Amino acid sequence: MPECIYWLHTEMEERVSAVNREFHTVRGYQMLNAEKKLLTSSMEDYLEMICRLCGEEGYARINQLAERLHVRPSSATKVVQRLALCGMIDYQRYGIIRLTEKGRGVGGYLLHRHSVLETFLQNLGIQETRLRDTEMIEHDISPHALERIESLNIFFSTYPEVLQQYRSFKVES
Repeated sequence: MPECIYWLHTEMEERVSAVNREFHTVRGYQMLNAEKKLLTSSMEDYLEMICRLCGEEGYARINQLAERLHVRPSSATKVVQRLALCGMIDYQRYGIIRLTEKGRGVGGYLLHRHSVLETFLQNLGIQETRLRDTEMIEHDISPHALERIESLNIFFSTYPEVLQQYRSFKVES
């Protein structure tokens, strides 16, 4: 696990341990998580997509980002400016968007998180709503839960016969 992600994981686990003994509403948990997060869920979505675009072309543009996220360019510009203020990207008005070292690190984690969750849902047999479900889960999952899900994904890829047994069981149930 990269050092910055390990620190983030350790810090969140320490803060969450006291809260784990208390029950909250979904919104309450989201508000607790918001206090600990550097980026909002929306900013994470934008950074994740910027990483995807930069992986394809080495840079991104506002119009590409807006098109891929199904938003207006003016909305994309506002979030991109906030990401630039956080040090995640380099951006000049009407110019190209490039990731900073910090943005590559955080964005890489976001892409990894997305991939782990999408694989997990695929293993469960979720088809039609997989992308939507991944997007809904990824912003609120704890690093510890993500780590365990990744471990399960690795288990299933190491022992595909177990995954097949699950799929057969699911069909029979």
